[in-house]
Amino acid sequence: MSRISLSVNGSSPWERLLGHAPNILERWTELENAFFSSNTFTPELLEQVRRALAFGNGCEYCMAKAGRPDEVQPDPRTSLAVGFAQLFVRNHQDIDDSAFNVLKADFSEKEISELIAFMSFICASQMFGASLGLKPRDTYANYSPVRVSPLCG
Repeated sequence: MSRISLSVNGSSPWERLLGHAPNILERWTELENAFFSSNTFTPELLEQVRRALAFGNGCEYCMAKAGRPDEVQPDPRTSLAVGFAQLFVRNHQDIDDSAFNVLKADFSEKEISELIAFMSFICASQMFGASLGLKPRDTYANYSPVRVSPLCG
């Protein structure tokens, strides 16, 4: 089980950990919804990036959700985003201008900004879960989802 008990607030084990601070959980969920309702990227690209970050951040809960990113990506943009996510999660401070030049060949500045904001949000979410020892969903016997979140459902 996790390092702290699950609260009564939230609809997934991850949300119930953050549910100890319901005000934060509410706003976190709003930001999550903003990312996943944006039309900038396909849901498939976001999911592949999320999966790549999960293994870099060591969140058991997030790793178990869908496994590693696919070996072969459906399109060049998804492949590029996953590769950039893997660089980002290893050490975002080591990303140099050449990596951004590669991104700029396929992504606009708006897209790069949103992609990095999304990756930062996902990393924070996964670090939160990993720090609190969040285990795969099936570990929690009393878990009954009300809403399945794309992030941590």
